[in-house]
Parts: sequence; C-alpha cells; structure tokens
Amino acid sequence: MWDSYLSSSWPPWKNTTAISPFQAKAAPHMIRNYLFNGYRRLGGELIFWIIPFATGFGIYSWAKKYDAHQHSKAGQIASGEHH
Repeated sequence: MWDSYLSSSWPPWKNTTAISPFQAKAAPHMIRNYLFNGYRRLGGELIFWIIPFATGFGIYSWAKKYDAHQHSKAGQIASGEHH
C-alpha cells in the first residue's frame, strides 16, 4: 500500500517547483554588476576609510619624526637635557 502511495504522482503539486529566471541567471551577471554597482558602492564608502587612515598615518609619521628628534643629540640639547 505504501509503495503505491510513494510512487504515484499524488499529491498533485509534487515535482512542480520551478526556479525563477532571475535566480537562475544571477551568476553570469555577478562580475558585470560588481564592476558597476560595486565600484559605485565602494566609492561611496571610500571616504570613511581614507579619512581615518590619513589621520592615523599623519599622527604616526609626526610621532616618528618627533621621537627621532627628541632622541637625537640636537633634540637633547634643545630640550636642555645633557647625557
């Protein structure tokens, strides 16, 4: 009894699922869509990456120059410290 039930085409909606054509053809357009839409999106987010990076790099380079000057002979003479 169960064998005939499982092998029949009942219920009527069995094996009638279909995939949308938009879902089926999504992958071929991924690279093209990324080139245009991804470039636009990354361009919009770029300011949020450049400003903190430039600020951090500016502080780092200033601190390295300041530290090098403080530990140089001229920096120690200028600050009044003599070793």
